[in-house]
Amino acid sequence: MAAAHLGRTSRSAGRGRPRPTLEQVAARAGVGRGTVSRVINGSPSVSDRTRAAVEAAVAELGYVPNGAARALAAGSADAVALVVPETETKLFAEPYFSGILRGVSAELADSSMQLLLTLIRDEHERDRFAQYAAARRVDGVLLVSVHADDPLPDQLVESGMPAVLGGRRSGAETVPYVDSDNVGGAQIAVEHLIGRGRRAVATITGPLDMYVAQCRLEGHRAALLAAGREDDERLVAHGDFTEEGGKRAMRELLERAPEVDAVFCASDLMASGARLALREAGRDVPADVALVGFDDSAVARHMDPPLTSVRQPIEEMGRAMVRTLLGLMARERGPSAGGAGGAATRDGRRAAAGSVVLPTELVRRGSS
Repeated sequence: MAAAHLGRTSRSAGRGRPRPTLEQVAARAGVGRGTVSRVINGSPSVSDRTRAAVEAAVAELGYVPNGAARALAAGSADAVALVVPETETKLFAEPYFSGILRGVSAELADSSMQLLLTLIRDEHERDRFAQYAAARRVDGVLLVSVHADDPLPDQLVESGMPAVLGGRRSGAETVPYVDSDNVGGAQIAVEHLIGRGRRAVATITGPLDMYVAQCRLEGHRAALLAAGREDDERLVAHGDFTEEGGKRAMRELLERAPEVDAVFCASDLMASGARLALREAGRDVPADVALVGFDDSAVARHMDPPLTSVRQPIEEMGRAMVRTLLGLMARERGPSAGGAGGAATRDGRRAAAGSVVLPTELVRRGSS
């Protein structure tokens, strides 16, 4: 990225003539463009003779690197990447992502950091971003929606890049993370349905290659066990955190277990899809089937009837991710770049290096 920025031609301030380019410096020194970039960025992998030739060419041409390049040479890109390993469709359809983005943006608002939003849709894009980060083109990385087999967090840590996850890949996560109490939230949701006298309580899970979905299924089962209920596999349908996935899973449940009278959905968006399938089947909510979601997003408030949902503090998760990341970055740079105590936030708190699990609560509405 430094070389790309350096290679652009612009007008020198107040002089009205083109600023010398990286290519011109390379031609004058008799070296390649990449060699000039390495000299400017202080790389030790350049011989003294070559370094002297490049420095002489820089002086003769009056070449001046742009601000972004100088930041990189100083070891700071003044940028944080928010990485979402999903498609554009899923990014804009799921309220969770917009909540995280609001929290991240708000916490970064008064800092000097720019926010880079990056979507990763396949292995090629993942590897390309890992290389981008390893080149220190960003100062830190926030990752959300991580799947169990995602190697990117480990790739970042191995390259020395500070990184914080929104959620976890497993219960043995080694990369710092900010998460919500998914097991506890799911458990109180199902306990609520049981407490309302429902006998056949089903669940629609998220994709089980994600730890968050595993945890919400675990909470569902824990509530059944505590109530002395059987864990009936007929009452478990697998979704994918999308509305269409929820609709499809609800149809499967009605076909396998027509006696179902309550459903805990692992996201509000899937609950919205389940509501559509129930309406198609002539089932009333909540008279015939009670419905509970997870997230307490705008989707929950706008459903008919309004959806009972587990509230997780999504925006605060985004804020906490930034505070944790800034703390990691400050410790990496040492006392001269932020102090051993972490980076100060606007409310006076200090970012912690450790992981954070935020509480959840049930918001009761008309669907249950």
